[in-house]
Amino acid sequence: MKRVAVLISGRGSNLQALLDAKQDAYEIALVVSNNPEAAGLTLARDAGVEAIAIDHRIYGKDREAFERDVDALLIQRNIQLVALAGFMRVLTPYFVRAWKSRLVNIHPSLLPKYPGTKTHQRALKAGDAEHGCTVHVVVDEVDSGEILGQARLAIEPGDTPETLAARVLELEHQLYPRCLAELARKL
Repeated sequence: MKRVAVLISGRGSNLQALLDAKQDAYEIALVVSNNPEAAGLTLARDAGVEAIAIDHRIYGKDREAFERDVDALLIQRNIQLVALAGFMRVLTPYFVRAWKSRLVNIHPSLLPKYPGTKTHQRALKAGDAEHGCTVHVVVDEVDSGEILGQARLAIEPGDTPETLAARVLELEHQLYPRCLAELARKL
């Protein structure tokens, strides 16, 4: 089983899905948050997983210094694979290259459509018939790495960004554990 670290910034709903998944390919060994107040830290601790906050704000504008400390922690804990789950920071090339092919993200759109933020609003504004989520390998360019899996749903009449986000989140909770397990088996 591969030792996985999950990087979070908030409530941790995708973290909870990864913790709940019954997989034989990976174990969640560490949760790191850049936000000391992240509710996901409590979820991890309640599940018996080590959870550490490294507040990015103390590093000022030196993003790489923050990432070097995160990287050192991951190496110290013998982490083999890193999963971003609501980690609300764009990573520098230093970190992306350090974890090349072992760093994955879940994104709330059918990439390559709608990289970045406000994906649900953008899908609705474009009049798309379907929407969904993508698990991808993280590379230097935001939301453009190799696609490991996607899940789709029909956009319904009357959908709002909020209702669409809630339905896509349910898909994320199913897709992410499956894709993470498939990647872990290949490493």
